[in-house]
Amino acid sequence: MTATTPGPRPHAEPQTHLDARFSGPDAVPTPWAEARAALAAAQTYWLSTVRADGRPHVTTLLAVWHDDALHFCTGADEQKARNLAGNARCALTTGCNRFDEGLDLVVEGSAERVTDEHALRALAAAYVAKYGPDWRFDVRDGAFRHSGDEAPGGPVPVYRVAPVTAFGFAKGTPGQTRWRFTG
Repeated sequence: MTATTPGPRPHAEPQTHLDARFSGPDAVPTPWAEARAALAAAQTYWLSTVRADGRPHVTTLLAVWHDDALHFCTGADEQKARNLAGNARCALTTGCNRFDEGLDLVVEGSAERVTDEHALRALAAAYVAKYGPDWRFDVRDGAFRHSGDEAPGGPVPVYRVAPVTAFGFAKGTPGQTRWRFTG
């Protein structure tokens, strides 16, 4: 896991493939723009990481889509942060728990620590814009800090996961789309 200073860049356009083995006869590939909008709009996500002993760890969290990547934060001593310190590869998922409608999404990539204070301020603003004032963070020393003088705890590391591969599972008319991103 490396620290990153993300800057503005154009939307990455991936290679798109509909897997006919897992799609209905009338299915068409889901456009990446639709998937990207769904990733940005989702309220909750599931993060999957790997423990040091190889066991999986899955937990729910909040995230924001910013500069073509999902961003999330966690306490430095939480299991997911410990897992990412040993193995930065992870998956974030979101979607709908219905079978007959919606779009489920999986983003695979590597978590990179965000330490640039300009980028962190933009992400802190994105959290407030999406989740409201209860999710306000201060930025200090390359991390989020809980707002307010009385707020407990130390630094809250922020991670960026840019998609390497992503999957979309359209429901209703079932269709499995894979998006692959290149350098």
